[in-house]
Amino acid sequence: MEKSRRRQQLAFSLLFSLWLPCCITQTTPPNRATPTPSPSPQAQTEQLKVRLSGYPRKHNEGRVELFYKGEWGTICDDDFSIANANVLCRQLGFVSATGWTHSAKYGKGQGKIWLDNVLCNGGEKSIEFCRSRGWGNSDCTHDEDAGVVCKDERIPGFVNSNVIDAQVDESKVEEVRLRPVVPIAKKKMPITEGVVEVKYKDGWAQICDLGWTIKNTHVVCGMLGFPHERKVNKNFYKLYLERQKNYFFIHSVACTGTEVHLAACPMEFSKANTTSSCAGGMPAVVSCMPGPLFMQNSGLKKKLRISKNVRLKGGSRVGEGRVEVLKDSEWGTVCDDRWNLLSASVICRELGFGSAKEALTGARMGQGMGPIYMSEVKCFGHEKSIWNCPFKNITSEDCQHMEDAAVRCNVPYMGLENSIRITGGRTRYEGRVEVLSSDPNGTQIWGLICGENWTTKEATVACRQLGLGYANQGLQETWYWDSSNVTEMVMSGVKCVGNEMSLSQCQHHKTVSCQRAAAKFSAGVICSETASDLVLNAPLVQQTVYIEDRPLHMLYCAAEENCLSKSAAKANWPYGHRRLLRFSSEIHNIGRADFKPKAGRHSWVWHACHGHYHSMDIFTHYDLLNANGSKVAEGHKASFCLEDTDCQEGVSKRYECANFGEQGITVGCWDLYRHDIDCQWIDITDVKPGNYIMQVVINPNFEVAESDFTNNAMKCNCKYDGHRIWLHNCHIGDAFSEEAERRFEKYPGQLNNKIS
Repeated sequence: MEKSRRRQQLAFSLLFSLWLPCCITQTTPPNRATPTPSPSPQAQTEQLKVRLSGYPRKHNEGRVELFYKGEWGTICDDDFSIANANVLCRQLGFVSATGWTHSAKYGKGQGKIWLDNVLCNGGEKSIEFCRSRGWGNSDCTHDEDAGVVCKDERIPGFVNSNVIDAQVDESKVEEVRLRPVVPIAKKKMPITEGVVEVKYKDGWAQICDLGWTIKNTHVVCGMLGFPHERKVNKNFYKLYLERQKNYFFIHSVACTGTEVHLAACPMEFSKANTTSSCAGGMPAVVSCMPGPLFMQNSGLKKKLRISKNVRLKGGSRVGEGRVEVLKDSEWGTVCDDRWNLLSASVICRELGFGSAKEALTGARMGQGMGPIYMSEVKCFGHEKSIWNCPFKNITSEDCQHMEDAAVRCNVPYMGLENSIRITGGRTRYEGRVEVLSSDPNGTQIWGLICGENWTTKEATVACRQLGLGYANQGLQETWYWDSSNVTEMVMSGVKCVGNEMSLSQCQHHKTVSCQRAAAKFSAGVICSETASDLVLNAPLVQQTVYIEDRPLHMLYCAAEENCLSKSAAKANWPYGHRRLLRFSSEIHNIGRADFKPKAGRHSWVWHACHGHYHSMDIFTHYDLLNANGSKVAEGHKASFCLEDTDCQEGVSKRYECANFGEQGITVGCWDLYRHDIDCQWIDITDVKPGNYIMQVVINPNFEVAESDFTNNAMKCNCKYDGHRIWLHNCHIGDAFSEEAERRFEKYPGQLNNKIS
């Protein structure tokens, strides 16, 4: 009894010592009694989800909402501070907070008020580690919902950024599917027609079709990845379904047609302990029209055209990416101010996908280059194109590329991940690639892929098919991952463009032909959720170009690095000169991961002449092309060191070549090669006067993984009169429309290669 009393006294003393400092440091008297703050333990093992909501707001501000025990809720503003805001902003992927708001500035939330009297010191990794009353213990109302204003600067490489998702109560409709009734339809992917069923307990239940409208069908098709709906033969289904036993979980649905999930529609559920009937009706049946990417019938593909004025860039999976729109023959981005699911869904359907699963802000899919055309896009959800939605034209002062909007669309389930796996790796993101194939008898086996000529492009497709993001590396030998009993090569000669959905869509040998057929020489991958993205500053090339006649006695180092044309070897060294086309290259990393050389330090090559290490054999090609695309000046294969010359405001340099330092290009930084350094040129000594195309290609052999290889090339129209040179129309390879690119190729004088 005495021991018990002592324990109680000790517990009381401990609680009092924790509570007393809070009272002493209180700057304003509390308006109500405050219980002892305590850490807020997170009951769930998964990471606490945080989002910003409310209106009006920008992407970096809003009412704070937390997802706990399957439900979104708010935080009360009692005792709220800038320290709390800093913790929350970092959880959302911003570097810090600039302020916080009280009294439901962004509107009143709904549901639970999860936390009250939150007291952070500012260094916690998550709001759940700050002291508070405890989860769900609050005496506030939603008039006191707290908000934050975050500094509009992203944490480099941050993955879980501010995602605007469906925000619907999916507990009432957990999962939706189409159940085909025709046997042949069950084998074809994707399933486009069938009975609408919702997950119910351990099985599936139907929806009564009484009052079912085309708007309901539009929503169902959208959430299953289809842009449009089509008529269905109800008479056929009625005959079939009359013989089936049905359970009607939902009796009435009334969608407006713009919802992104069936759970967002008003609906009436069957009452408990009553017989589930649908008098005079039958289970709801829908038929959806897939986008061109998912059509089996090539004839239909021609009929259903997708927009040529909108595209998605930088995403690892099909149906996701940074939103880019075409205006005046040039591609540009969309600012994420007031970006939401309605606008994102218009984009998704316009491109042949379903409704939007997520509207992404803060350059979640990397930053674009060039103009920003739209801001505060306000679609109603029924528009055919984003260009039909109200929006604001903006200037560069209004929005930066750190605010580029992106989307993640619903796409049809194709089951492609069921025919591939990786084994032997230390994590689920790496391993030896094994694919499912059929032997001559029609029996399905697991098998290996020949590693010969397996590159990052093929690995990119494999990682996409696996649903594991981007390819970090494609490996031609996997002897260190030998943990599987699969030894037979079933695929060889794989050659992908890089945008395919599965390896089966890539070119490959009809019959396996592999010189090194042992399992240790099979293909492997290392996948990653993030990737770098290198882009050349095209205007700077155009602004800095000039010709220099450089004496041979100053070019010994350059000759040693093969920076001159072959004819230089026949020159009368050290007499004479070489004519050099000089320019500056500024290479930006606009992706979501640092660009690092593939080779480790141990294999870097020291160049004594220039006094630095070369971390990549080939980083950039510089070429001068004629009208036929043939090189008239040999491309300079540069093996540079990689470092951060400068960075965006708030981003710190990480890489420096000096003193055998780490090499790479940080997200938000760039590597500048000035026009006056060795090898920053094309040797045009042997080039005749005329009109040409100058081309610069970064990472030409795809040696290092990137989220987008289509923007690695830059082209300029080049005019050379034998004494002077001019560059015009310098642009990234995918910056122009197809029509504008054709006009570029037909530059005046290009066809006859004469001065005009």
